[in-house]
Amino acid sequence: MSKESDGNLIEDSLVQLRCHFTWELIIEDIEISDLENRVLEEIEFRDTKYNVGIHNLLAYVRHLQGQNDEALQSLKEAEDLIQTEHVNQSEKRNLVTWGNYAWVYYHIGRLADTEAYLDRVKNTCKKSEGSSCFRMECPEIDCAEGWALLKCGKRNYERAKACFEKALEVEPENPEFNTGYAITAFRQDYDKRNVISLDPLRKAMRLNPDDAYIKVLLALKLQDIGEDAEGERYIEEALSNRSCQTYVFRYAGKFYAKKGCVKKALLLLEKAMQATPNSAFLHYQIGLCYKTQMIQAKKAANMQPRGRDRENVDRLVQLAISEFQSTLKLKPTYDMAYVGLAEMYAEIGQFREAEEIFQKVLCMKNIANHVQQEIHLRYGRFQEFHRKCEVKAITHYLKGLRIEEMSYATEKLLSALEKLAERRVQQNVRIVESFSLLGLVHKLKGNMNEALFCYEKALRLTEELNPMF
Repeated sequence: MSKESDGNLIEDSLVQLRCHFTWELIIEDIEISDLENRVLEEIEFRDTKYNVGIHNLLAYVRHLQGQNDEALQSLKEAEDLIQTEHVNQSEKRNLVTWGNYAWVYYHIGRLADTEAYLDRVKNTCKKSEGSSCFRMECPEIDCAEGWALLKCGKRNYERAKACFEKALEVEPENPEFNTGYAITAFRQDYDKRNVISLDPLRKAMRLNPDDAYIKVLLALKLQDIGEDAEGERYIEEALSNRSCQTYVFRYAGKFYAKKGCVKKALLLLEKAMQATPNSAFLHYQIGLCYKTQMIQAKKAANMQPRGRDRENVDRLVQLAISEFQSTLKLKPTYDMAYVGLAEMYAEIGQFREAEEIFQKVLCMKNIANHVQQEIHLRYGRFQEFHRKCEVKAITHYLKGLRIEEMSYATEKLLSALEKLAERRVQQNVRIVESFSLLGLVHKLKGNMNEALFCYEKALRLTEELNPMF
């Protein structure tokens, strides 16, 4: 048989494997560096029993960067962990690692080694009923795929959730499967009225009582639904635990920032930053804290800061700008960091820079619906309050509302549009349109009587309308 035929047979076998090379992980080129940073941070700072997959993912990321020797070393580390942590399931647990080995060796032209790992996979799959030559259906591999998809970002979350759900159908009380499912549900929980992650997080914590990471995520979700006191108890428990401290500091910082304790939040975030200085998430959260302090300083000066108050506001704006710029340098696809940066430029009157940044994020592709809503809301506010362009503000509030997803931004969009329309009614500006907008707001809120009243008012004011209508 020719070398070309051998190569084709090997390729046919490789595509049947269940591993990182066949899972179609969605990763943009400009995201690879940030993904590698986050993977390395997790290996070093997140104390977990479920870290075999993260070494496999690191191997794949290093392969994408052309670092195949380093990729092989990461696979060796994954293999060693399986031998120590999953002795009774070592063959089944090794299938993903062996599949990745086969692919890396194939890419560097070591076909004999590729075939050797394909044989290992094949021999293991033979022992399992219902498996094909190179593919085994089992919850452990579903879970491994879920972890990989989860780590690779929000465009992969829906598939990650499906993987964990599939694994849980087989073992509903498995601690690892429940942890993965709970984290994925938390990442997708965009609406305060929607508590899709609350029960999964509680169950994951019951099955993993020492997992401080799950505790802080549960605390944040409880805060979302107004259960701050219970949430803070979990934050305090997690902070008293030495496990996962860098991650605990991150999310505890976010918790206290949302609570309004900005100084305490900054202290915790800075502690985390000492361990992970290249974290885009941390730079963004610190930037938000400086933004909050800026708003507090303006309110303390009755929104008209002068002298030292003005200097303090400008100082905080510059600190926030620096943090948002650092975020985007580390992760150029961090959509909300563009929004934060644009708003800070607007605060100091640099409207051209603010407009350019807003336009950049408005033109970005593959942004989740709830994030698009938030971007239209914030750009609408920029147009309304900084540029004094109510028409453009209305346009973007409506664009946000046209996206059919209930999220944190939906109520804010409705409120912003309602206030603006009411003001225009009082000022007799485009009165028919303004009443129509109020009718739309009431309709979307479910207040049909008020909606009909506003629509009827608009109709009566429309001179061009047929009187019979």
